[in-house]
Amino acid sequence: MDEIYLLNVQGVKKKILHGGCGELPKFKDGSKLTFHFQTLKDDFERTVIDDSRQAGIPMEIIVGKLFKIEVWETLLTSMRIGEVAEFWCDAIHTGMYALVSKGMRRIAEGKDPLEGQKHRCGMGNMFDYHSTGYADLDELQRTPQPLIFIMELFKVDDPSSYRRDTWAMNKEEKLAVVPVLHREGNRLVLLKKYREAAEKYQEAVICLRNVQAKEKPWAEDWLSLENLITPLVLNYCQCQLELGEYYEVLEHTTDLLQKNKENVKAYFKRAKAHAAVWNEKAAREDFLKVAQLDPSLAAAVKKELRLLGERMREKHVEERQRYQGLFQQPLLKGAAEGKEQQGRGENAGAGSRTEASCACPPSWPCAPD
Repeated sequence: MDEIYLLNVQGVKKKILHGGCGELPKFKDGSKLTFHFQTLKDDFERTVIDDSRQAGIPMEIIVGKLFKIEVWETLLTSMRIGEVAEFWCDAIHTGMYALVSKGMRRIAEGKDPLEGQKHRCGMGNMFDYHSTGYADLDELQRTPQPLIFIMELFKVDDPSSYRRDTWAMNKEEKLAVVPVLHREGNRLVLLKKYREAAEKYQEAVICLRNVQAKEKPWAEDWLSLENLITPLVLNYCQCQLELGEYYEVLEHTTDLLQKNKENVKAYFKRAKAHAAVWNEKAAREDFLKVAQLDPSLAAAVKKELRLLGERMREKHVEERQRYQGLFQQPLLKGAAEGKEQQGRGENAGAGSRTEASCACPPSWPCAPD
C-alpha cells in the first residue's frame, strides 16, 4: 500500500505497509503499548540504525508518560493491532533519538543505561558529553536529520489489566499502592525473607517520595507524607540490619534523625548498626539517648550495653593475641645468632640477662597491662 497519510502533526507522514485487525484501540492514559520498530536513515540506501527484532527485545511505552521521543506516542496511537506502518519524521521530532537509542542499546547489551549520566534532562545530558559511545549515534547527535520508523504494534494493555511499575502511576495510584506494599513487606518479614521485604518497603518509599517532591517542603501535606515515609524507612533499616548492610542503616537513620531528633526507633537501629561495625562510643551514645527519650526501654538498653561491652572485650582480646603473635615471631637462625652475640657483648659484666623489654608504646595491644 503506497498511500501516504498525514497525522495532522507537522513533519510526520505515514504509509501503511500491512493493515491491522479490528477497530482502532482505545488508547487511555496508562495503556501499555508493546511493539517492534526499525529505525532507518532517510538516505538512498535507507541505512538501518536500530532494529528491535535483532536485539530480541520488544519496546514498551506507557501512554501519557511523555516518552523521550514524544512523537512515538503519536505514531503508535494511530495504529491498529497487528498493523505495520512506515513513518517519516522530520528532524524536529528526532533530535532525542541518539540518546534514546544509546539507552536501548545498553539495555540489550546487559549494561546500565544510566551509568555515568548526570541527573539532568535528556537534552542537557546530550550537551554534557562529546560521544555516546556509538559512532553512528554520534553522527546523528552532531547533525540531526529526518528518520524513518517502521513499527509493528502487536499489543495494547489496558491500565487495569497489568501491574504497572510505580513510575507509570499517577499520584492517586501511588498513594493507593503504598499500604499494599507495606503489608506485603510485613508478611515477608514474618517469613524471614528480609531482602524481598526490603524491596517492598523501598518501592513504597519511592512512591511517596515522588508524590512528596511536588509538595512544598515542610508544608502540611509534605509533613503528612513524611510521617508515612518514616515507618517504611525504619522497616527497611531493620531488614538491612538482618542482612548485614550496616552502613546503609547508618545513612538512613541519620537522615531520619536530622528531621526528627526524638525518633527513638531511629536511635535504637543506628546504635545497633554502630555496634555491629565496632563504633563503640557512637553506639553507647545512641543507646543512652534511647533510654533518655523512652525510660521504659531502660532494661533493653542495659542489655544492649552489656552485650556491647562483652563484644568489645572479646575483640580487644583477639587483637591482643594477634599482635602478640605478630611481635613474637621466631628469628631466623643467622639473625638469632647475631642477636645472641650482640647481647653477650652488651651485657658483659652486667649479669646474664638476655631478654629485652618491649619497646612498644603503652597504648599498643602488646604492651603490658
